Amino acid sequence: MAFEFNLPDIGEGVTEGEIVSWLVAKGDTVKEDQPIVEVMTDKATVEIASPKNGVIGDILVPEGQTIQVGKPLVTIQESGASSQTTKTEKDTPKTSAPSRENAPSSSTNVTQMVQSTPAQPQVTAEHVLAAPITRKTAREMGVDINGVQGSGPLGRVTLEDVKAAASGKVATSPTTSTQTPVQKPAQVLSIPQRQITEQKSENRIPVKGIRKKIVENMRKSLDHAAHFSHMDELDATNLVEARNRLKDVAEKYGVKLNYLPFIVKALVESLKQYPRLNATFDESANEIIEKGYYNIGVAVATKDDDLVVPVIHNADQKGLLQIATEIKELSNKAQTNKLTPQDFADGTFTVTSLGTYAGTYATPIINYPELGILGFYRIEERPVVRNGEIVIRHMANISFSLDHRIVDGYLGARFTKTFIDFLEKPEMLLLF
Repeated sequence: MAFEFNLPDIGEGVTEGEIVSWLVAKGDTVKEDQPIVEVMTDKATVEIASPKNGVIGDILVPEGQTIQVGKPLVTIQESGASSQTTKTEKDTPKTSAPSRENAPSSSTNVTQMVQSTPAQPQVTAEHVLAAPITRKTAREMGVDINGVQGSGPLGRVTLEDVKAAASGKVATSPTTSTQTPVQKPAQVLSIPQRQITEQKSENRIPVKGIRKKIVENMRKSLDHAAHFSHMDELDATNLVEARNRLKDVAEKYGVKLNYLPFIVKALVESLKQYPRLNATFDESANEIIEKGYYNIGVAVATKDDDLVVPVIHNADQKGLLQIATEIKELSNKAQTNKLTPQDFADGTFTVTSLGTYAGTYATPIINYPELGILGFYRIEERPVVRNGEIVIRHMANISFSLDHRIVDGYLGARFTKTFIDFLEKPEMLLLF
């Protein structure tokens, strides 16, 4: 008996989602709680699981299309007998859907083993073995996966196979002419002429999923906030020394201590002294809402090089080791696409730092509806003047982008100076 499976309530006030990728196809046998589709909301990407055993019927919403919560998603022919899938490719390399509340980070790197019968599976051109992320990459790179020779177990097509096939489609570099330059009587050499092959290749990549949400959020931020940036530098010598003294202790607790937890702590203490920046602006009510809690967003990269901003909740109540641990856990979840809507909820201020990859300065975009974002750049040795002498110190550049509708330049400068004071004298963080 067939039934329609509707898009369930994902929580956190989500009313719709975009279909990013179907993990099954019509005719596939699925088991209860098996992920069947990836759905992107304005909070996160989640996997929706089958509610029971059965066979996939009609897929009612194609990839890239938006669907409202409660609307039909797919039909499933109920089956209480067979628990083994008929197409092994759909059971592989997708981890189970994350809990909305607390998804354990230790499970994010566990992959499921491929189920197969004792007989060697029959693989045809119409049904090649490949993980969903491999199929997605092939589509984005314009590669027909059915024509790719798989190098994985049982002929499975891997990401490397797809990338190799894509590179093989690129036009080769034009060859150089083999003609010998002719010397003219005045001994002026002729310029060798290269054979030119006209190339107008283009690669169109659909903007969807996380990248689509980034486009929408960045546009909304620029449309609503009046950005201005305040830049400065800080002497991080004492910070470097403090971190070097503590990193061995942190390692005993299994924590790799970098500078980001210090930055988060200094930012929290600065926000306590300037509550106007730990706020949002309610445009409809024309009111500034100062927050009495400190939830610091930390920009991290996904495996596809997109940027997301999960939140360290109640950062004012946590120590350096706990903050460092949570940042690592959130980064791992971003890499495995397991961040939940709760991980993004209720941020009050954001930090973005590229560590050793950072440049000199940048003007980061405010994570609307917050009022500010901090850009922190690499720490490096530079010659500076101290007491009339040139000395070598560890220096770092910083930039705050703030909403000028609510935060004026003078307030932003004082706030920046307070933040610098905390990091130039990191022992001050112990006083609060």
